[in-house]
Amino acid sequence: MKILVTGGAGFIGSHLCERLLKEHHQVCCLDNFCDFYSPEIKEKNIIEILKYPNLSLHRIDIRDYKGLESIFMKKDFDLVVHLAAMAGVRPSIENPLLYNAVNISGTLNLLELCKRYNIKKFIFASSSSVYGNNEIVPFAEHHNVDYPISPYAATKKAGELLCYNYHHLHDISVVCLRFFTVYGPRQRPDLAIHKFSDLILKDLEIPVYGKGDTHRDYTYIDDIIDGIMKSINYVFIGNKYQIFNLGESKTISLIEMIETLEKTIGKKAKKKFLPLQPGDVNITYADITKSKSILKYDPKTNFIDGIKKFIDLKRT
Repeated sequence: MKILVTGGAGFIGSHLCERLLKEHHQVCCLDNFCDFYSPEIKEKNIIEILKYPNLSLHRIDIRDYKGLESIFMKKDFDLVVHLAAMAGVRPSIENPLLYNAVNISGTLNLLELCKRYNIKKFIFASSSSVYGNNEIVPFAEHHNVDYPISPYAATKKAGELLCYNYHHLHDISVVCLRFFTVYGPRQRPDLAIHKFSDLILKDLEIPVYGKGDTHRDYTYIDDIIDGIMKSINYVFIGNKYQIFNLGESKTISLIEMIETLEKTIGKKAKKKFLPLQPGDVNITYADITKSKSILKYDPKTNFIDGIKKFIDLKRT
């Protein structure tokens, strides 16, 4: 198949491109290499995949409609996997206009081009953040998500709604994937596991927001990629709109996460306790019953093993 992957040089995107290329798909990797974190990290992410003859790389921002159209005109895509976004809860509070422009207008650009160029299969990367501080756990896809507590979460909910709109009006088959706290090799440097492990290794203080009792459903990158691949198979079965949680369906407290890093690294962390940050949710916890039943999604990597893999790779 010919597949467009937006955000293809990022953490999840580079892993997905690599998997698709190994399975002999033609992959168009699109990324704007912005400076949200060092663009050099993204350059390193794609070193290996640049060797594949069935890869094309395009350095374009999804806000650039004409630039996107120049690609859609030349490529006859079978599928768009839309991973590109401005990520992060706290930065979205500081710069909501940017998050709106990229995550909402950029998504709309892609859906409009799919309509215009008759591309009928679309996968959208949503987020567990859409659940906000839902008091019913674990979070299931049918739960109300009308109360996001950050601009980032609101843009992801808006993206899901736009996807439904284009499914309903233009017969585009869509799968929205709500990712739960993905970690592993190539994880963004601003995310807790990556950031904390670096600070522990350097004997520097780590910021612990609140009492350390917030919980996250940490999901290893290999399991997320497996879920995306299963979603690709699913989206080609008829014309549909579905939302799926992709998580581990287990929760780890912030303190437990730090203790796991300490044991794996073999060093104690220097903790600096700080107030909870606006927009941070108390817990993320995925109900993956639907994903298991329909997609046959089955996460394999438990948290301790995933952290060991991550730290071992950092040391090589």
